[in-house]
Amino acid sequence: MTLLALGINHKTAPVALRERVTFSPETLDQALNSLLAQPLVQGGVVLSTCNRTELYLSVEQQENLQEQLVKWLCDYHGLSADDVRKSLYWHQGDEAVSHLMRVASGLDSLVLGEPQILGQVKKAYADSHRGHSHSSELERMFQKSFSVAKRVRTETEIGASAVSVAFAACTLARQIFESLATVTVMLVGAGETIELAARHLRQHDVQKLIIANRTRERAQTLASEVGAEVIGLAEIDSRLAEADIIISSTASPLPIIGKGMVERALKQRRNQPMLLVDIAVPRDVEPEVGKLANAYLYSVDDLQAIIESNMAQRKAAAIEAETIVLQESGEFMSWLRAQSAVETIRDYRAQADEVRIGLEERALAALAQGGDPQQVLREMAHKLTNRLIHAPTKSLQQAARDGDTERLQILRDSLGLD
Repeated sequence: MTLLALGINHKTAPVALRERVTFSPETLDQALNSLLAQPLVQGGVVLSTCNRTELYLSVEQQENLQEQLVKWLCDYHGLSADDVRKSLYWHQGDEAVSHLMRVASGLDSLVLGEPQILGQVKKAYADSHRGHSHSSELERMFQKSFSVAKRVRTETEIGASAVSVAFAACTLARQIFESLATVTVMLVGAGETIELAARHLRQHDVQKLIIANRTRERAQTLASEVGAEVIGLAEIDSRLAEADIIISSTASPLPIIGKGMVERALKQRRNQPMLLVDIAVPRDVEPEVGKLANAYLYSVDDLQAIIESNMAQRKAAAIEAETIVLQESGEFMSWLRAQSAVETIRDYRAQADEVRIGLEERALAALAQGGDPQQVLREMAHKLTNRLIHAPTKSLQQAARDGDTERLQILRDSLGLD
């Protein structure tokens, strides 16, 4: 039995190819049934995200196995093997184990250390496990990877620093305000970046959120999720004074928040400080706002500097994380190799028991027929010794005849002769 990982990701393939190799949730069961029906495949997990598609497999090894699996992947998606092969990577044994651990820990992600991938790996395992049997080795590999990812998060700072624009904006807010639980935040826009910012803020106990958007319907879905109030863009001027923090990210070609608007808001606020984070390109907030007293304006470029600094911190933490993965994968492979001996030990013990039982039955039969107990016991012990040492003796003789001193020494060690 061998553990394998086969796949493509953001490092090896453009999005145009990655999207053609994805497995949708609706087709996952069908794909798994087809994959597990392939000769020599004992178990499999399919991990499919926007940045990667990977197959994790336990298989019986044979020479052309890689070609068989690549052919299956290409045939399933109707792709040419020549188009896909140059973008595929293939890991076997300890490389497959350490690769999965790195993936689950966020070390192989587009954004180093991002936490979402662990949830995606867990879901892929659960989805692939439902209705399909896995080998114990494959199950143990995934469970071990989950614990390694948790250890990496606990023992390193790989996820501690903001490396997304939305997260950086929230981190900046937490640096300026002692507690976010008492502030009012106005989010301008309802796109992906604002969605992420809203979720981050809610996780940091922000109680009052206002979402201003051109269309209320689009904003309402997000507002329902995070418990926010929805207003139109035209209402920003009259509501701006309520906001301690404004985070804006729209597709407007012209600024939405002008210097005069902020001046009026600051006057109503009796010059209490206001943080404005403009992460839109083109900008949503007039640059002149940054010159106003008590108005702290940060652009996307300012956040990028924070992100780059934090990314450097994550790279340093990644070195620690790689050490953890190396240690844990080594321990797992030691366990896996030990499992391969379990069956051999079981067979050897069963063989010895079979010999013992056979001779024991013959000895009991001889005693029942009135045989001399001492003679019966000596005969059984003699035959038992001969039967048990027969195979090792032949192996020792063959190693000696072949002049194989290394094998001879291994046999002596295994028999406890040294």
